[in-house]
Amino acid sequence: MNDQPKRLSLVVWVVVFLVAAILIAGSAVLFRSSERKSSDAMPSMGTVPDFHFITQEGKTLSRADLLGKVWVVDFIFTRCPGPCPIMTSRMAEVSRELTKADDVRLVSVSIDPENDTPAVLTEYAGRLQADPKRWIFLTGPKQEIRDFTMHGMMQAVGTDSSGILIHSTRFLVIDRDGQIRKMRNLDEPELVQKLLMDIGDLLRETHSIKESTTN
Repeated sequence: MNDQPKRLSLVVWVVVFLVAAILIAGSAVLFRSSERKSSDAMPSMGTVPDFHFITQEGKTLSRADLLGKVWVVDFIFTRCPGPCPIMTSRMAEVSRELTKADDVRLVSVSIDPENDTPAVLTEYAGRLQADPKRWIFLTGPKQEIRDFTMHGMMQAVGTDSSGILIHSTRFLVIDRDGQIRKMRNLDEPELVQKLLMDIGDLLRETHSIKESTTN
């Protein structure tokens, strides 16, 4: 008579254990599924074309120098009266969060290279306290910059009716293999947090191209 309650108690515990195991297994499947969905949400939008531009330090930088890094690129110019100051402030916020991220670069390409010489970009970067090892400003031949921006990176550049330069206000997130994986608009809510999440997702991915040792 006394053995029956014990057997019932044992059966109850076995059932509880099996239910818990099923719930844990189900949670693991859902987690892996959510990981796949997160990765699938960032398909390649194109390959960054080769380029050879000049940094604020007067050094040549190419696509090959950034392979193995996750990078965020925007298009600005130092005399910009419009969105550039806001874009640059967003990049500065991202930069402050990446002080220990050795595999991340921020790249701001000037669409006004005739004015934005390395010396001008050095002064501009200095006002922002931009670390040149992490945040790079680029200039180069005008037509090459325009072709790279419009045809290579698929971003608009032009002039308005008064001759003022107009340009894309997007931030492009590039993976370690030089693939454009995300485009974020300046007016997106919580932009900085989203960019940091994109960067983190890409840092966790495996990549096929050996990391460059030149940068």
